[in-house]
Amino acid sequence: MNHIVLYKPQIPPNTGNIVRTVAGTDAHLHLIFPLGFSLENKMLRRAGLDYWDELRVTYHRSLKEFLEYAEGGKLHLVTKFAYNTYSDVDYSDTEEDHYFIFGKETTGLPEKFMRENEENCIRIPMDDTHIRSLNLSNTVSIVLFEALRQQNFVNLDLQRHYENDKLD
Repeated sequence: MNHIVLYKPQIPPNTGNIVRTVAGTDAHLHLIFPLGFSLENKMLRRAGLDYWDELRVTYHRSLKEFLEYAEGGKLHLVTKFAYNTYSDVDYSDTEEDHYFIFGKETTGLPEKFMRENEENCIRIPMDDTHIRSLNLSNTVSIVLFEALRQQNFVNLDLQRHYENDKLD
């Protein structure tokens, strides 16, 4: 199973958009406290629409608590400081739990944690001379859909939903 882990997210619309992505991909969301917003925040709810009821979500009081929960799974720390790109990693084992861990929008993941898990760090190539980072919800989508592609989109609807077989 694919798990999206948000470490201390700060921006409600990002988390709301991620809720929609996670719900639509049969993934599992993990939120590590403290959050930079209330779970009752209108912008969070609006961005997540009514998908909160369709969501598997687990809350963790700390990174340590999350790591105890995820023991035995494969950790993938998403950071711009990694040597390996996200597309170079094999996520094809659908029997394995893949935990994609994303840091808070302003500071990312704790440096000590990344150094201790350097072999599990992945990045999305980008031109960082113009921007510091990509949007969190976009980054989640990019990485999650690469994992799903490698897993042949297991449990997802691959049927076309057009009334006609041809596009005009």
